[in-house]
Amino acid sequence: MTSPKNTTDAETCPAQALLKSLSGKYKPEIFRLALEGPLRFSGLLRQLSGANKQSLSLALKAMEEDGLLERIVIQIKPLHIEYTLTEKGQSLIPVFKQLEHLG
Repeated sequence: MTSPKNTTDAETCPAQALLKSLSGKYKPEIFRLALEGPLRFSGLLRQLSGANKQSLSLALKAMEEDGLLERIVIQIKPLHIEYTLTEKGQSLIPVFKQLEHLG
C-alpha cells in the first residue's frame, strides 16, 4: 500500500483554492467593486461598512498574493495606489457572477 502524497488542499482541489481566495470578510465585496474599475484604499474604506485599515490591508494583500489584484503606484501628484483585477482575476468574473446569481 502506498502512502498518500503530502499535498495541500489547493493541489488536491482547485475549486477549494478558488473559493478560499475569494473568501474572507471583505474579499467578495472588494472583488465586486474591482469589476467596476480601479480601486483606491481610501475609497474602499468608505465603501466597505465596518472596514478598518488593518483588515482591509490584509484582504488586499491576500488577494494580491493570490494573483487576483495588481497593486499599481500612480506617480501623478498626489501619489496614490490603485488596485485592479489581474488577468487571473478577470478570468474569474464569469464564475463570480454565477456565484452571485446562485446566492
